[in-house]
Amino acid sequence: MKRILTLSLIVTMAFLFTGCKNGNKTPQKDINLDQPSFTQGEVAEPEEIAEEPVFKISTTKGDIVVKLYKETPLHRDNFVKLARSGYYDGMLFHRVIRNFMIQGGDPFTKQEGKEAQYGTGGPNYTIPAEIVPGKTHKKGALAAARRGDNVNPEKASSGSQFYLVQSEEGCKHLDGEYTIFGETISGLDVIDKIASVPTNNRNLPLEPVKIISVKEVKE
Repeated sequence: MKRILTLSLIVTMAFLFTGCKNGNKTPQKDINLDQPSFTQGEVAEPEEIAEEPVFKISTTKGDIVVKLYKETPLHRDNFVKLARSGYYDGMLFHRVIRNFMIQGGDPFTKQEGKEAQYGTGGPNYTIPAEIVPGKTHKKGALAAARRGDNVNPEKASSGSQFYLVQSEEGCKHLDGEYTIFGETISGLDVIDKIASVPTNNRNLPLEPVKIISVKEVKE
């Protein structure tokens, strides 16, 4: 059955972690690009979605295979829609912090000369939080990035930006604060490789780490 997910379209702003520290690294702040606001609209969701679909995220460092959770259907269906459309293909992991996580899903990273805007892009809508008790930031957890509580008290997720946990210890304080909507079933070593690349003072890899494609794995 075709389902319609009604989402609020908002100002394109940064969807970054807040209240987190990792060693000597402090979180980036929300960035206001003063973009025009969007009105409420409907986003058609794809049909025939498996209860817990599996996707292969092919990167320049190797493949990461993730399973999406049935307990977070809004995030699951949105990821499926974007992946099937090729939305993620060619994007970069724009925020990489060793012993913490790797973050991607910003369409600005597909455009040259947009480095100053990395972390602020998306499809101009948010997804209501689906924080499920018992779903924790274990290694390989797939979660949605979002703006901070000061401007986003409902903890609504970015429409496209996501992160993969590299360190359970480094991310455990995020439990109950961000929507976890999947987990890695193979490729934990690839997450480690990406998390270990040299970065600049904005946590952007010095050598681009690209998402080649995100393809559904059929049984």
